[in-house]
Amino acid sequence: MVQALVTRPQEDAEPVACALASRGIAVMIEPLLGIEPVPGVTVDPTGLQGLLVTSANGARALARLLPDRTLPVWAVGDASARVARDLGFGAVQSAGGDVETLATLVAARVDPAGGALLHAAGETVAGDLSGLLAGSGFTVRRETLYRAVTATALSADLGQALRAGTIDLALFFSPRTAATFATLATDAGLGETLSRVVAYGLSGNVTAKLAELPWAALRKAAEPTLAALLAAIDENGHPS
Repeated sequence: MVQALVTRPQEDAEPVACALASRGIAVMIEPLLGIEPVPGVTVDPTGLQGLLVTSANGARALARLLPDRTLPVWAVGDASARVARDLGFGAVQSAGGDVETLATLVAARVDPAGGALLHAAGETVAGDLSGLLAGSGFTVRRETLYRAVTATALSADLGQALRAGTIDLALFFSPRTAATFATLATDAGLGETLSRVVAYGLSGNVTAKLAELPWAALRKAAEPTLAALLAAIDENGHPS
């Protein structure tokens, strides 16, 4: 059976694993980032007209800190929007893409005079959402609600699987995760084992961090969504 490596944090990896399993692909989950709340942080909704979510972790952090979930949520993509809805936020819209498409969606549908927007952010931020929206007259409060803790080594199970040649695909969803894998695989002397693995990145920013490794092939999704990444896998077939 074809086996895929999924490098997302555990909670985010599970929907990916289900989608792959429906395609007859076995999954090994290797979380290269662990998500932790920033201690002592609170969210004051006073004066806010809405919430900006650029990851599922942002939605989870808001749900933990905001008992009242009536404020509208504008989410970067379908996955983060789905998590926000599942956690009880009633008015959720998805930009279906990246920070730029989120800024475009908000600028088209929200009146800057209606109040500030709160961006539920992590310690490491991709793109400049606040800057993009400031150019359209918005006030954005960026609150750092969570942080990602990077793995310091690949697991023994993953090392064994790579050496045995039982990993056929590897999926990467963020530049930080991809860079972490590249560093840890190189440090562990696993580079040559990747020549049997086809790597898929969510975007060009992700695949750029993987380009120095000797993959069998390195491919990226047509757009930065899980659906597009899965479509790329479907289009290219499954290694035998």
